[in-house]
Order: sequence, then C-alpha cells, then structure tokens
Amino acid sequence: MDNYYHQHHHPHFDNSNNNEPHLPPGFRFHPTDEELITYYLLKKVLDSSFTGRAIVEVDLNKCEPWELPEKAKMGEKEWYFYSLRDRKYPTGLRTNRATEAGYWKATGKDREIYSSKTCSLVGMKKTLVFYRGRAPKGEKSNWVMHEYRLEGKFAYHYLSRSSKVTKITESFQA
Repeated sequence: MDNYYHQHHHPHFDNSNNNEPHLPPGFRFHPTDEELITYYLLKKVLDSSFTGRAIVEVDLNKCEPWELPEKAKMGEKEWYFYSLRDRKYPTGLRTNRATEAGYWKATGKDREIYSSKTCSLVGMKKTLVFYRGRAPKGEKSNWVMHEYRLEGKFAYHYLSRSSKVTKITESFQA
C-alpha cells in the first residue's frame, strides 16, 4: 500500500522537508478568506521564515500567470503564494502589477474581511484580472488573482502593508 502511494503521488503534494510526513491522498488546501489572513498572512508577517507548508513565496512581477502553477506547492485549480508588494514608484503608494507579458488590473471594490470571533476588521481582499499586453490596450485573460492584505489593528501593529498572500486561479466561462 505504501508503494502505491509513492508511485502515484502527485508532485504538487510533495513535501521537500523530510522531517514532515507527506500529505495524504485527497488532501485539499482550501482556506477561508479569514483563515488566509489570520493564520497564514499574519504568521508570515510576524516570522518571515514561516511557510505554512502549502504556500510558497514568489515575485509576481517576475512570473507570468501560466508559470505560477508549477511554482506552487500544491493545487490543481487554485494556487497560493506569499508576495511582497512592489511599489510602482519608490516614494509612492501605488503597487506595480506589471509583468513582462502583461499586467494585473483590479476589478470592483476591495472586500473587507472580518474576524468571526471578534467581528473586527482583519484584512482586505482585492480581485484582479490578468491582461496580456500593455494598458490600456491589453487583452483580458482567464487568469484571476485574489490579493489579501492585513488591515485594521493587524496592519497598524505589524506595519505589514508590504506583505500579501495571493490566490491565483484560471477561470473559464461557458
């Protein structure tokens, strides 16, 4: 039985740290927005070496969306990454979201994420779509990014606005 598992083990579920057991077949990483903020992002901000086993660090400005699935630790339709916010201008607040092949464009309003225990604001979620080419003539793709950042008392106490966790998906609409 053990041989079967190792022979048919999906590479996205492989764990390079031999001190930790492999994840069981059927395991899916599907955290809520609140869990991403309070468990993963906050821990990453407090300890830069924290990985959470399921999320890898990546520079989103140096990778095209179609390259990201192979960089992820796990996932078949959703991939999670830690990323530092890259400023468009050294003294400004605007975020640089361009890659070599295109850019990520925000859609709609940012969504507030509240703690289910304290009902306090813990983070924000921004939805972005990838466009090939350069603005304003870029061509919309199926790649979607959900960007999470700390907000409220978390952001104030930990000065974490430069850190974020992202969820990348490729969606096809009928």
